[in-house]
Amino acid sequence: MKPGVLLSGASMFSILLCTFHLTDDIVHGWEPGTLRTLYALPIFVVWLYGSLLLRERRSGCIIMLMGALVSLGIPAIHMSARGVGAASRVANTSGHHFFVWTLIALGVSGLFSFVLAVQILWSGEWRHPRG
Repeated sequence: MKPGVLLSGASMFSILLCTFHLTDDIVHGWEPGTLRTLYALPIFVVWLYGSLLLRERRSGCIIMLMGALVSLGIPAIHMSARGVGAASRVANTSGHHFFVWTLIALGVSGLFSFVLAVQILWSGEWRHPRG
C-alpha cells in the first residue's frame, strides 16, 4: 500500500480520536464546553483538508506532520505529572477506560503518522506521486 494513502488514513483516524478526546475532556469538566472550545473546529478542518485534498502535495504532508505532533502531544501532556493512574482525577470517573484507550490510540496513530510523513517528505515522494 502507498505510504501517502496510509498517512491519509492514519491522519483521519487521529482526527477522529482527537474529537473523542475533546468530547471526553468536556464531559469530565476539564474543558469548559463553551464557544471558546470551538477553536478546535478550524484546526480539524485544516487537518482534514490536508489529509484528503492535499495528501499528494508537500503542504498536505506538512499539515499531517503537524497533526501527528499534536496527536503525540496530547497523551504526553495527560500522562505527565500525576498521569491518569490511581492518584489522578481520571481514575475514579466513569468512562476512564475509554479516555485512557483514546490517549494510547492517539499516541500510536500519531507516531505512525509522524514516521510516514517524515518518510514521504524525506524521499520526495510528494514530488512524483505514484498512480
